[in-house]
Amino acid sequence: MTDKDVTPGWLHWYQGPTKPTFTLPDGAVDAHCHVFGPADQFPFAPERKYTPVDAPAQQLFDLRDHLGVDRNVIVQATCHGADNSALVDALERSGGRARGVATVRADVTEAELRRLHDAGVRGVRFNFVKRLVDAVPTAALETIAAKIAPLGWHVVVYFEAADLPDLKDFFAALPVPLVVDHMGRPDVTKDPDGPEFAEFLDFVAANDVWVKVSCPERLTAGGPAALDGERHAYTDVLPFARAVVERFPDRVLWGTDWPHPNLKDHMPDDGLLVDHIPHIAPTRELQQALLVDNPRRLYWPTEA
Repeated sequence: MTDKDVTPGWLHWYQGPTKPTFTLPDGAVDAHCHVFGPADQFPFAPERKYTPVDAPAQQLFDLRDHLGVDRNVIVQATCHGADNSALVDALERSGGRARGVATVRADVTEAELRRLHDAGVRGVRFNFVKRLVDAVPTAALETIAAKIAPLGWHVVVYFEAADLPDLKDFFAALPVPLVVDHMGRPDVTKDPDGPEFAEFLDFVAANDVWVKVSCPERLTAGGPAALDGERHAYTDVLPFARAVVERFPDRVLWGTDWPHPNLKDHMPDDGLLVDHIPHIAPTRELQQALLVDNPRRLYWPTEA
């Protein structure tokens, strides 16, 4: 793959991120990040909706160490489809310091699921964002959920706020815990106390649901961006994230979303994203739960 193959306008991950001023607690987990390629070793899926720049495992681990993170949860990217080779390679390279969330098809075998489990996979991702996937076959997803339940895995769901009313009954019927990416992508131009976000909070409260308070750079409508030393970034996202953290302190997770696929406006400084954490989890108790206790309980339960 050459630069000319990359999706036009693709933003490269931030070079030379700053060192955070916020010191992460010991054992902190980046619970949402990705690896892309390298494409000459792990080709992207023919059916992909975008072609990124390479973002290999070693770059992720270098960022982990720079930020002061202890462990990662690596989520299979849609550009790799159901070929989890790059994900498994990263998990094996991590020396036990990473867990994975894979993408599988309904015909996945028990042997393949066991292979993925032994590599460190603990969940599968269902993507409902219409611009990233074709029509989602819910019957196939029900089949997958039934197959992974005996392994103690969970399902990670990615959807947009406006689509929750049509999806929540399907989600609630799945026989495994759910993890929601990026707070269900709320519209942050709306009232955080309004009916749309209240429906999301009620859905979380009524079901076995965990929430990632991640991707303020993806949700923001007015910034300011986490660039140029800005440590009070994405103020329009804060009321939504803080509401989730304070209402569900034992079911929230945080992640960088490195290397930030499909961003169009700006590429954030990952060091400044770490400095965003105290604004959404203002006490040491909330920070410890968000960054250490919760992800350990979900992904490394024998150590929790």
